Amino acid sequence: MMFKFFRRNPEENSIARLYGTIVAQARAAPFYRIYGVPDTVNGRFEMLVLHIVLVLRRLEAEASPGREFGQALFDWFCRDMDGSLREMGVGDLAVPGKMRKIGEAFFGRQAAYTAGLAASDPEPLVAALSRNVFDAPQEPALGAPLLAAYMREAASRLAQQHARAMGGAEITFPDPEGLTATAGTPSRDAR
Repeated sequence: MMFKFFRRNPEENSIARLYGTIVAQARAAPFYRIYGVPDTVNGRFEMLVLHIVLVLRRLEAEASPGREFGQALFDWFCRDMDGSLREMGVGDLAVPGKMRKIGEAFFGRQAAYTAGLAASDPEPLVAALSRNVFDAPQEPALGAPLLAAYMREAASRLAQQHARAMGGAEITFPDPEGLTATAGTPSRDAR
Protein backbone atom coordinates (compact mmCIF):
# COMPACT_ATOMS: atom_id res chain seq x y z
CA MET A 1 0.00 0.00 0.00
CA MET A 2 2.71 2.47 0.88
CA PHE A 3 4.61 1.86 -2.40
CA LYS A 4 1.88 3.55 -4.43
CA PHE A 5 3.26 6.87 -3.21
CA PHE A 6 6.58 6.16 -4.93
CA ARG A 7 5.15 5.24 -8.32
CA ARG A 8 4.90 7.72 -11.13
CA ASN A 9 1.49 8.32 -12.55
CA PRO A 10 0.96 7.83 -16.31
CA GLU A 11 1.12 11.58 -17.01
CA GLU A 12 4.53 11.81 -15.32
CA ASN A 13 5.76 8.95 -17.48
CA SER A 14 4.52 10.75 -20.59
CA ILE A 15 6.19 13.99 -19.54
CA ALA A 16 9.42 12.16 -18.74
CA ARG A 17 9.41 10.51 -22.20
CA LEU A 18 8.57 13.77 -23.96
CA TYR A 19 11.29 15.61 -22.06
CA GLY A 20 13.76 12.84 -22.96
CA THR A 21 12.83 13.21 -26.64
CA ILE A 22 13.37 16.97 -26.44
CA VAL A 23 16.74 16.58 -24.70
CA ALA A 24 17.88 14.04 -27.28
CA GLN A 25 16.97 16.39 -30.13
CA ALA A 26 18.64 19.35 -28.42
CA ARG A 27 21.85 17.31 -28.13
CA ALA A 28 21.86 16.22 -31.80
CA ALA A 29 25.44 16.48 -33.08
CA PRO A 30 24.67 18.47 -36.28
CA PHE A 31 23.66 21.50 -34.21
CA TYR A 32 27.16 21.65 -32.77
CA ARG A 33 29.15 20.22 -35.68
CA ILE A 34 27.43 21.90 -38.64
CA TYR A 35 25.38 24.83 -37.33
CA GLY A 36 28.19 26.06 -35.10
CA VAL A 37 26.27 26.07 -31.82
CA PRO A 38 28.91 26.20 -29.06
CA ASP A 39 29.28 22.73 -27.53
CA THR A 40 29.29 24.10 -23.99
CA VAL A 41 26.95 24.01 -21.01
CA ASN A 42 25.44 27.30 -22.21
CA GLY A 43 25.13 26.11 -25.81
CA ARG A 44 23.35 22.94 -24.73
CA PHE A 45 21.08 24.95 -22.42
CA GLU A 46 20.18 27.24 -25.33
CA MET A 47 19.29 24.30 -27.56
CA LEU A 48 17.18 22.73 -24.82
CA VAL A 49 15.30 25.99 -24.28
CA LEU A 50 14.80 26.40 -28.03
CA HIS A 51 13.19 22.97 -28.33
CA ILE A 52 11.04 23.37 -25.23
CA VAL A 53 9.80 26.70 -26.58
CA LEU A 54 8.84 24.98 -29.84
CA VAL A 55 6.91 22.23 -28.04
CA LEU A 56 5.22 24.62 -25.59
CA ARG A 57 4.21 26.86 -28.50
CA ARG A 58 2.50 23.86 -30.08
CA LEU A 59 0.81 22.77 -26.84
CA GLU A 60 -0.47 26.30 -26.16
CA ALA A 61 -2.47 26.06 -29.38
CA GLU A 62 -4.55 23.31 -27.75
CA ALA A 63 -7.45 23.51 -25.35
CA SER A 64 -7.04 23.01 -21.62
CA PRO A 65 -5.46 19.51 -21.54
CA GLY A 66 -2.69 20.58 -23.93
CA ARG A 67 -1.93 23.69 -21.91
CA GLU A 68 -1.89 21.72 -18.67
CA PHE A 69 0.48 19.22 -20.22
CA GLY A 70 2.66 22.15 -21.34
CA GLN A 71 2.76 23.46 -17.79
CA ALA A 72 3.75 20.03 -16.51
CA LEU A 73 6.53 19.90 -19.14
CA PHE A 74 7.80 23.32 -18.05
CA ASP A 75 7.72 22.20 -14.40
CA TRP A 76 9.78 19.10 -15.36
CA PHE A 77 12.31 21.37 -17.10
CA CYS A 78 12.59 23.50 -13.95
CA ARG A 79 13.17 20.44 -11.77
CA ASP A 80 15.83 19.24 -14.22
CA MET A 81 17.59 22.62 -14.13
CA ASP A 82 17.45 22.65 -10.32
CA GLY A 83 18.95 19.16 -10.20
CA SER A 84 21.64 20.09 -12.73
CA LEU A 85 22.67 23.12 -10.70
CA ARG A 86 23.00 21.00 -7.59
CA GLU A 87 25.03 18.37 -9.49
CA MET A 88 27.39 21.12 -10.64
CA GLY A 89 27.99 22.02 -7.00
CA VAL A 90 25.80 25.11 -6.64
CA GLY A 91 24.95 25.45 -2.95
CA ASP A 92 21.42 25.29 -1.58
CA LEU A 93 21.38 29.01 -0.78
CA ALA A 94 22.45 30.00 -4.31
CA VAL A 95 20.06 27.71 -6.21
CA PRO A 96 16.96 29.96 -5.93
CA GLY A 97 18.85 32.94 -7.38
CA LYS A 98 20.24 30.84 -10.21
CA MET A 99 16.79 29.40 -10.91
CA ARG A 100 15.35 32.91 -11.07
CA LYS A 101 17.96 33.78 -13.71
CA ILE A 102 17.14 30.59 -15.65
CA GLY A 103 13.44 31.51 -15.52
CA GLU A 104 14.14 35.03 -16.76
CA ALA A 105 16.32 33.66 -19.56
CA PHE A 106 13.66 31.13 -20.54
CA PHE A 107 10.79 33.62 -20.67
CA GLY A 108 12.89 36.19 -22.52
CA ARG A 109 13.84 33.63 -25.15
CA GLN A 110 10.29 32.32 -25.35
CA ALA A 111 9.00 35.82 -26.10
CA ALA A 112 11.74 36.52 -28.67
CA TYR A 113 11.42 33.17 -30.46
CA THR A 114 7.62 33.26 -30.51
CA ALA A 115 7.64 36.77 -31.96
CA GLY A 116 10.35 35.77 -34.44
CA LEU A 117 8.38 32.74 -35.60
CA ALA A 118 5.24 34.87 -36.01
CA ALA A 119 7.03 37.49 -38.12
CA SER A 120 7.09 37.10 -41.88
CA ASP A 121 10.57 38.63 -41.96
CA PRO A 122 13.22 36.11 -40.87
CA GLU A 123 15.48 38.78 -39.36
CA PRO A 124 13.92 39.02 -35.86
CA LEU A 125 14.36 35.28 -35.31
CA VAL A 126 17.87 35.30 -36.77
CA ALA A 127 18.80 38.23 -34.50
CA ALA A 128 17.36 36.50 -31.42
CA LEU A 129 19.24 33.29 -32.20
CA SER A 130 22.48 35.18 -32.87
CA ARG A 131 22.18 36.98 -29.56
CA ASN A 132 21.13 34.01 -27.41
CA VAL A 133 22.49 30.83 -28.95
CA PHE A 134 25.63 32.13 -30.64
CA ASP A 135 26.39 35.02 -28.24
CA ALA A 136 26.81 37.39 -31.20
CA PRO A 137 24.61 40.40 -30.35
CA GLN A 138 26.16 42.81 -32.84
CA GLU A 139 25.92 40.86 -36.08
CA PRO A 140 24.21 37.67 -37.24
CA ALA A 141 26.18 34.52 -36.52
CA LEU A 142 26.86 32.31 -39.54
CA GLY A 143 24.73 29.47 -38.19
CA ALA A 144 21.79 31.67 -37.09
CA PRO A 145 19.94 31.73 -40.45
CA LEU A 146 20.22 27.95 -40.70
CA LEU A 147 19.00 27.51 -37.11
CA ALA A 148 16.12 29.91 -37.85
CA ALA A 149 15.17 27.79 -40.88
CA TYR A 150 15.29 24.70 -38.66
CA MET A 151 13.03 26.36 -36.07
CA ARG A 152 10.48 27.34 -38.72
CA GLU A 153 10.46 23.80 -40.14
CA ALA A 154 10.15 22.30 -36.64
CA ALA A 155 7.27 24.64 -35.76
CA SER A 156 5.53 23.68 -39.00
CA ARG A 157 5.96 19.95 -38.37
CA LEU A 158 4.87 20.20 -34.74
CA ALA A 159 1.74 22.10 -35.80
CA GLN A 160 0.75 19.09 -37.92
CA GLN A 161 1.21 16.61 -35.06
CA HIS A 162 -1.67 15.68 -32.82
CA ALA A 163 -1.36 16.84 -29.20
CA ARG A 164 -2.30 13.37 -27.96
CA ALA A 165 0.71 11.92 -29.79
CA MET A 166 2.89 14.60 -28.20
CA GLY A 167 1.59 13.48 -24.82
CA GLY A 168 2.89 10.02 -25.64
CA ALA A 169 6.27 11.48 -26.67
CA GLU A 170 5.53 10.43 -30.23
CA ILE A 171 6.77 13.65 -31.73
CA THR A 172 9.16 14.16 -34.57
CA PHE A 173 11.51 17.01 -35.21
CA PRO A 174 13.19 17.72 -38.53
CA ASP A 175 16.58 16.19 -39.17
CA PRO A 176 18.96 19.13 -38.61
CA GLU A 177 21.51 17.63 -40.96
CA GLY A 178 18.90 17.16 -43.70
CA LEU A 179 18.02 20.86 -43.63
CA THR A 180 21.59 21.90 -44.35
CA ALA A 181 21.36 20.58 -47.89
CA THR A 182 18.46 22.89 -48.73
CA ALA A 183 19.42 25.93 -46.67
CA GLY A 184 23.15 26.03 -47.28
CA THR A 185 25.74 24.88 -44.82
CA PRO A 186 27.64 27.50 -42.81
CA SER A 187 31.37 27.30 -42.58
CA ARG A 188 32.91 25.06 -39.91
CA ASP A 189 34.53 28.27 -38.66
CA ALA A 190 31.07 29.46 -37.52
CA ARG A 191 32.09 28.61 -33.96
